[in-house]
Amino acid sequence: MGKFFNLDSPLMSGLSKLADLIWLNILAFICSIPIITIGASTTALNYVALKMVRDEEGYVTKAYFKSFKQNFKQATIIWLIMLLAAGIIIGDLFIFGFSGIAFPAWVKIALIAISVLAIFATMHVFPILARFENTVLNTFKNSFFMGILSLPKTVLMMVIWAVPILISVYFFQAFPLVIGLGTSGPVFLSAMLYNKTFKRFEPEEEEMVSDSEWSISVEETGQIPETEKKEELSETEG
Repeated sequence: MGKFFNLDSPLMSGLSKLADLIWLNILAFICSIPIITIGASTTALNYVALKMVRDEEGYVTKAYFKSFKQNFKQATIIWLIMLLAAGIIIGDLFIFGFSGIAFPAWVKIALIAISVLAIFATMHVFPILARFENTVLNTFKNSFFMGILSLPKTVLMMVIWAVPILISVYFFQAFPLVIGLGTSGPVFLSAMLYNKTFKRFEPEEEEMVSDSEWSISVEETGQIPETEKKEELSETEG
């Protein structure tokens, strides 16, 4: 019986990860309150989630803020682009639904198809940003190609992200689950899915830097020290 409560037992390891996910959900919620920081917050969440999947998490709070600060600029730009695109699509859907103008059916179908494609193309954006060094444009391109490369997993990721929304709308009694794991849960499950795909584009041997040793300071050259750089992901080939 004592083995179940050993710190290294699967039970205790699972409970530890669950506690970390709940804490990460709280961190992500707090860091997303300004709205404009949602991109950096989601990127940091993906960074820690992938470490958890690989049993490399260490100090989750320090790891979270490491990624938040390191990726803030690019993550914010990407988030604002996505927010603008979402605003245009939602605005068009609103016009189609409430303007009273009779639009051709194919126009509505095309807009829905574009909406689904946009979601599909951006499923890997923040995970890629959290793990690899790249430009904003190439981050979007790689997200699209990686979505195609792992098509079934990408679709499953979309379903996973839809679950908290469905619970909030149709199963309000289970809403506490959304409060505790509504963001970190889907991010962690998604990381389990894209982990192997990411490994295909990572060096076989990588010099690991402990998050406890990480500092936001930058060398005089203005470059992030080599040991703290993320992997550089070239455009994935289909």
